[in-house]
Amino acid sequence: MIFITARFRIKPEHAEDWPRISGPFTEATRSEPGCLWFDWSRSLDDPTEYVLVEAFRDGDAGAAHVGSAHFKQAQQDLPPYLVATPKIISQNIDQSDWSELGELAVRS
Repeated sequence: MIFITARFRIKPEHAEDWPRISGPFTEATRSEPGCLWFDWSRSLDDPTEYVLVEAFRDGDAGAAHVGSAHFKQAQQDLPPYLVATPKIISQNIDQSDWSELGELAVRS
């Protein structure tokens, strides 16, 4: 799978509204057949920073995402709300889902 983490710095006046602003892009991406997950989190230290954790089944699914109409629309719609270009880590990894964090195993 392609595993991606991206950090978005939102202009302070738009930080509270980011879930709504990014909502159409988020929902469209989540409905892609090759999308495994597409989840936003907000920083506990910086209320203007959101982190996107996303995964796609394979390179074809990633290419379909980047080539989609909603991705192209997001390229137009989202930058005006950002302080800077998002930072990204993107890696191909040999798994298809989350693994358990054994060091913090929960035992009943």
